[in-house]
Amino acid sequence: MKRLFIGIAFFLTVAGSVFAQSSDLTPLAVIKHNKSETITAKQLRSRIDFLKKETGVESFTLDQKKQILDSLISEKLVAQAAAKEGISISDSQVNSAFLNTFSQQLGQQVTEAQLSDFIERQTGKTLGVYMKDQTGMSLDEYKEYLKNQLVAQQYVFSKKQEELKKVVATDDEIRSAYEMNKSAFVWNDMAKLFLVMVPKGTDAATAKSLAESLRSQYQKSKSAEDKIKLSEDNGKKYQAGYLVVAKTSSQAQQLGWSYDKLMELFSRNKGYISELSVTDNDYQFYSVVDKYNAKMLELSDVVEPDSTITVYDYIKQRLSAQKQSQFLTTAAQEIAKSLETKNSVDRKKTGKALDKVLETM
Repeated sequence: MKRLFIGIAFFLTVAGSVFAQSSDLTPLAVIKHNKSETITAKQLRSRIDFLKKETGVESFTLDQKKQILDSLISEKLVAQAAAKEGISISDSQVNSAFLNTFSQQLGQQVTEAQLSDFIERQTGKTLGVYMKDQTGMSLDEYKEYLKNQLVAQQYVFSKKQEELKKVVATDDEIRSAYEMNKSAFVWNDMAKLFLVMVPKGTDAATAKSLAESLRSQYQKSKSAEDKIKLSEDNGKKYQAGYLVVAKTSSQAQQLGWSYDKLMELFSRNKGYISELSVTDNDYQFYSVVDKYNAKMLELSDVVEPDSTITVYDYIKQRLSAQKQSQFLTTAAQEIAKSLETKNSVDRKKTGKALDKVLETM
C-alpha cells in the first residue's frame, strides 16, 4: 500500500517507566493570552515525533527542537488570539479537512468509516493505530493539532486578507517557471472514451445481460447527449461517462486493463465501439470519442483535453498558491511574535534546564 501522507504545515524498568511519566509532565511553557494552557514535554515530544515521520529526518538538533517548541508556542498563542476574537472551527470542519487529505490521495471522497475499513484491509491496523504509527499522535491528538492549524490559518487570513490579495505570481515568474520545467508540460498520446461498466455484484449473469443491452442502446444512439443519458437514473446498477486515457502502463493499471488492451484501444479510430469485455469485478465496453497526439505544450495550450485552463493559467495558480502559503506562514510568525509578551507566555524551562529536557527527545 502506498503510504498516505497526512501532514499539514503551518508553523525498561518500573523505575524507568515512572521517571518517563514524570518527565512527560514537565511543563515547558504556559500560554495565557486568553486562558491558561500548559505545553508539556510530552506534547513537544509528540510534535517532534510527528515531524520526524513527516520529514523523514531521524533526529533533530538542539536548536531545531527549540524552533519546534517556539512553533508550538506560536500555534497556541495564535489559536488563543483567534478564540478571543470569536474565530472558531467546528468539529465537522476538522473532520472534513482530515478526510479530504485522504480523499485526494485515494481519488474518491471517503467517510471516516470507509477510511477505517480501507486502512484495516490494507494494513491490518485500526485507523487509530495507523495514525499513531504514521504521526506519533493519537487520532484525537492529530485532530486537535489540525484544528489549531485551521484556526490559526483563519485568524491570520482575517488579519492579512487585503495584503494576501496582492500576492500573485508575476508574468516573469510564470514564464521562468515554464522554461525551467518545460519537459513536464507534455501530452502523451491520449484518447477520450465513453466508458460503461456494469459491476457483477452477486449476479454476474444479470450484469452481463444488462451490459449487452446498454451496448446495444449505445450503438443505436445518434448523439453524445443521447449516449451520456445512459448514466442517468440507473439505480447505481452501472457507471457510464467520459474518460480521457493516456497511453501509459500506469493508466492501464488504474483501469485494470492489460497493456495489450490499452495498445489495442490506441489502434482504433474515432467512433469505434469495443466488444463487451470482462474483468474480475465487472463487464465493460467503450467507444472512442476522440484522439489526441502526443506533443509539447506551449503556454497558451490547455493542460488537458476539454479543459479551459491553459498552461499559463495553471502555472500562475500553482505559483500564486505557493507564494500565498509562504506569505501566510511568515505572517503567522510575525503575528505570533507580536503576541508573545511576559504576560502572555511564561517559559518554565530556559537555558541549560531546557537543553537538558530537549536532549532526551
